Amino acid sequence: MTLTLLLDLDDTLLNTNLQVFMPACFQALSKELAPHIAPDLMFRALLSGTRQMNESDDFSRSLQEVFEAEFYPQLNISRSDLEPAIENFYDNIFPSLAGLTSQIPEAKPFVDWALSKGYRIAIATDPLLPRKATYHRLRWAGFDPQQFELISTYENFHFSKTHPAYYAEILARLGWPAGPVLMVGNDMERDILPAKKLGLSAYHVDVEPASSFGHKAGPRGKLDDLRLWLESTDPASLMPSFKSMASVMGIISATPAALNGLLHGLDSASWSRKPAPDDWSLTELVCHLRDSEREVHQMQIRLFKEQSEPFIPRPDTAVWASQRDYLHECGNSALKEFNDARCETLALLKNMAQIDWQRKARHAIFGPTNFLEVISFMADHDRMHMQQAWTTLKKM
Repeated sequence: MTLTLLLDLDDTLLNTNLQVFMPACFQALSKELAPHIAPDLMFRALLSGTRQMNESDDFSRSLQEVFEAEFYPQLNISRSDLEPAIENFYDNIFPSLAGLTSQIPEAKPFVDWALSKGYRIAIATDPLLPRKATYHRLRWAGFDPQQFELISTYENFHFSKTHPAYYAEILARLGWPAGPVLMVGNDMERDILPAKKLGLSAYHVDVEPASSFGHKAGPRGKLDDLRLWLESTDPASLMPSFKSMASVMGIISATPAALNGLLHGLDSASWSRKPAPDDWSLTELVCHLRDSEREVHQMQIRLFKEQSEPFIPRPDTAVWASQRDYLHECGNSALKEFNDARCETLALLKNMAQIDWQRKARHAIFGPTNFLEVISFMADHDRMHMQQAWTTLKKM
């Protein structure tokens, strides 16, 4: 089984001290933008935009879009007018902040070892900064960004790390790996607890020695201890479990976000291309998700709202692609319609009382069940088709 490692960056792979680094970064940006904006106004808008990113659960907008919708209106200046100065800042000024950070000696040897083992590695850094800034910080840590399969930045992600959906989105962008997964980070509130809420194993990078592995939040120790711990740990013990209410809500929130990111800018030929004659195209896949959402998932939720112990039918949706001629629909339009339908589904779920998640039912295929399990079937359906979409894109 191939292990997937989700590695935090700041104070995990790179000594950063964010309490020093971020004020220095804001001050340098204020100075660069001073000819255009008063520093105090820029600072307020920056904090407000960052707060909006942290709080956003809007899977239809990237964190960059969330930030810019808050930032530029407060400045009363257009993005196009300010963008050259911001690009110059990240190209030429931001790199001068490298001296406020330092490399962690054991970070590169650990990553080199993990890559030699064939592990998949994603940089799971909080996606609140642009790609350029994140790539600079990776280089300061001694890495080439191209070493990693995926790096989360505000251009391509939709949730901050306070949300379990962030961890679902990063796994969806990796094609929902079938093997063990481990989140590695130093921040309990942003790295460890949200990952565990999704159902992942997590390793807390801390100043404490490896002897503290019995901590209630899971294994913890220095980064230097992690290799030894992994070598002595049964990979099967790191298999995720996605059966809790928090995990299924995280997955179904992340699915449209991941699709929006993966399929953004896709041309019409790519939307309609079939990897093999009997495979679905991406257009057919998204149409299937849209109609399953409208006609199956929402129907099942409403049955629970209307009946005390409902019978849950499961229509044969596999025939819809040919019956409904999905191939000749517009993929982009179908994706937008799936986003809208999933938004309606989440609204229905958020209106369900927590006690209702244990309500009993009988499923046409799986027999005796309850509401939580029915929604977990929806999350499993999402994961299966995200794997399919990811594989299709890899074959292009």
